[in-house]
Amino acid sequence: MTAWNFWFLCCAEIPFEVVTVNSIIHFWRDDFSAAIPLAIQMVLYFFINVFGVAIYGETEFWLGLGKIVLALGLIFYTFVTMVGGNPQHDVYGFRYWVDPGVMNEYLTTGSLGRFEGFMACLIQACFMFAGPEYVSSVASETINPRKTLPSAFKQTLGASKPGAGSSPYVISMQNLGISVLPHIVNVLLVSSAFSAGNSYTYCSSRTLYGVALDGYAPKFLTATTKTGIPIYCVLISLCWALLSFLQMGDTASQVLNWITNLITGCQLINFTILCVVYVSFYYGLKAQNIDRDTLPFKGWYQPWLAIIGGISSFTMIFVSAYTVFMPGSWDIQTFLFSFLLLFVDIAIFVGFKIIRRTKWKKSSEIDLVTGLREVELHEQAYYAELERRHKLVDGHVKRNVFNRIITVIFGSEMS
Repeated sequence: MTAWNFWFLCCAEIPFEVVTVNSIIHFWRDDFSAAIPLAIQMVLYFFINVFGVAIYGETEFWLGLGKIVLALGLIFYTFVTMVGGNPQHDVYGFRYWVDPGVMNEYLTTGSLGRFEGFMACLIQACFMFAGPEYVSSVASETINPRKTLPSAFKQTLGASKPGAGSSPYVISMQNLGISVLPHIVNVLLVSSAFSAGNSYTYCSSRTLYGVALDGYAPKFLTATTKTGIPIYCVLISLCWALLSFLQMGDTASQVLNWITNLITGCQLINFTILCVVYVSFYYGLKAQNIDRDTLPFKGWYQPWLAIIGGISSFTMIFVSAYTVFMPGSWDIQTFLFSFLLLFVDIAIFVGFKIIRRTKWKKSSEIDLVTGLREVELHEQAYYAELERRHKLVDGHVKRNVFNRIITVIFGSEMS
């Protein structure tokens, strides 16, 4: 259930990001068919994802640098323009926090309207925030996952989905009469959105491959190329990108709204399951007397953060489409696309329990050791090779300046 839900989420994200890139490109000109950039993106995603994790990782590294430059640049831009560093010399500061105010009315008026405005932003944030859970998809193709993944998870702190075509920053730059900067920002937004679609293509194909290996998908999906690329999984997952061509129809905005609702519901279900799984893992360690300090990575304030996160995510599943239950706002399409995956997941879970007759395991019965020996042997071989190549200092990997900075900021060694 969880794997299929996650695969569907990743696949649904691909056409969304493809359309986002196309929307941003039209900032410069729109005298061409939208099908051209849509098709080009799909071809690029295919080639990047069939040349192995090294090509994928290198591509994402450079695109990731663009995201960092974009984030830092926009923070600096905001501060400078707020204090009057703009062509109009307008020191607007926190003016708009007073008029119209920090919280504005939405749907209704008064305090209820302001609360609904806050909820609308919170629901949008649920759709926009993603990143940490996708890092685990590259574990099987990482040289030293026990060292690399803890650092990678911490470095996704600021990694989330990019903005859409009509960026508020670009609009503000145009309103302030800034001529060149909007083009630079949009170039970085294009690279950011393209990177997101590339990541979803990778994650969806590897998720489907993992499902097939576990026996929950057709066996032909386990076929790989000589370099280990699950070619059929890449092709099937990338087929979802064809939905982006719906942008060329008259109901494009409505279709994208339905996709957004589906993605939000899937994502909240995934977050809920992640928290439930971690809580089970936590109490499994406790019941089997395994010290969390022996783990390569240990989260803060657990299990309370996982419990709070699980409850919050589960609650937001129902809150995300609360407007359809308001008087005069009922819409069957919005209801179905918001809650369809919840009903499907429940049906899959119940059906699996009935057919396979599986039972819940006690914390003391959870298998926490299968495959561990293989991982430890792989790690020993990895460090033995580093030592042979004189890349170890006092048992630790030699680090360059960048890695040292990352260690100071995130508290975890990169390798």
